[in-house]
Amino acid sequence: MFTDLPLDELRTYRPPLPEPPGFDAFWERTLTEARAHDLAARFTALDTGLALLRTYDVTFAGFGGHPIRGWFLIPRAAAGPLPCVVQYLGYGGGRLRPHDWLLWPAAGYATLVMDARGQSGPDRPGDTPDPAGYRNPGVPGRLTQGLLAPDDYYYRRLFTDAVRAVETARDHDEVDEERIVVAGHSQGGALALAMTGLVPGLAGALIDAPFLTHIRRAVEITDAGPYGELGRYFAGARDHVDTALDTLDHFDGLNFAVRATAPALFATALRDDVVPPSTGFAAYHHYAGEKELKVWRFNAHETGGTDQRAAELGFVRGLFG
Repeated sequence: MFTDLPLDELRTYRPPLPEPPGFDAFWERTLTEARAHDLAARFTALDTGLALLRTYDVTFAGFGGHPIRGWFLIPRAAAGPLPCVVQYLGYGGGRLRPHDWLLWPAAGYATLVMDARGQSGPDRPGDTPDPAGYRNPGVPGRLTQGLLAPDDYYYRRLFTDAVRAVETARDHDEVDEERIVVAGHSQGGALALAMTGLVPGLAGALIDAPFLTHIRRAVEITDAGPYGELGRYFAGARDHVDTALDTLDHFDGLNFAVRATAPALFATALRDDVVPPSTGFAAYHHYAGEKELKVWRFNAHETGGTDQRAAELGFVRGLFG
């Protein structure tokens, strides 16, 4: 079933921004602290059996100088420096294996896949711990971890890691630092959207069903997926709801969207109960850069699936020729 507002209302849906006082200062301080640590990017060559690619196991210093893992894949026959797609991951999973990330290198681009600290799963293995750990009682998952203070929140660490991943890609000799595209679905879409407001000079962004966007509405209209963690937490932590919502405002994609400059391709689906479509439309309408939106009317959280990937390939080709 359709899960949200009618499409004609979604096309004009532009809610007020949830911007907290000191938003820019918070992120400037956060990234300044991270950059006090040497990036220490290492690319270790691997023999993966992918004859047409060169594949590397990547480590770089993220939030707190913590080591963040990733993959770097580059077409063996291509002459650099190349455009690079920095790929972020969905909730609850890790970086998988190099052969799971063939789309962008097959199209002729370098690809850096960032592992998500503290996340892994039986079908999406990850390799990066989260040394900061829990800062307050929470429910299973990452969404309530450190929720009572912006400085302690899990996503402060993950968003900072994502910025450092772009810096790692730009630091590689075979990457054109002016042709970086950020990409992701769901949690990965949240990271890609945040990067458009935190990282100057991006060439483009692929923002598919962005999570952590228009959060105050999302927690009121869905119990599915990660947002349900917040509902369960609020049901018990009754005295902390306003404090937690204030923390979440520091990570809301709407506040990054209004600061964006990169061209972006968005996607949303009208039957998505995990990331309600009104939240994606809100981000799209507030987005300050050039933008396109793919609306998948009869799909759920998968949005357009393989057809969305085809649209993204066309979009990136349009950026770089």
